[in-house]
Amino acid sequence: MHLDSISQHFFGTTDIDTLDPHALEVGRDRVSLAFGTEREPGRRFALWAVLRATGEAPAPAVAFENAHERRAAEAYAHLMGFSGRS
Repeated sequence: MHLDSISQHFFGTTDIDTLDPHALEVGRDRVSLAFGTEREPGRRFALWAVLRATGEAPAPAVAFENAHERRAAEAYAHLMGFSGRS
């Protein structure tokens, strides 16, 4: 999944920083719904990363049952400096 495509599809813009709080929340809700129903691991990880970057993502231990995917999410969160957020 391409980040600009995800941003445009779920948030209506490629510049998420320009969104007001309500529009950001609506976009997060859309991404969260897609994350919950997505079965393809790569797409699911991309959606989780967007939720994490916008401040609303389940912890890797909750989000990913597969140990490999969970470790990848934990590593991503750590590298991006998100390790303190759930």
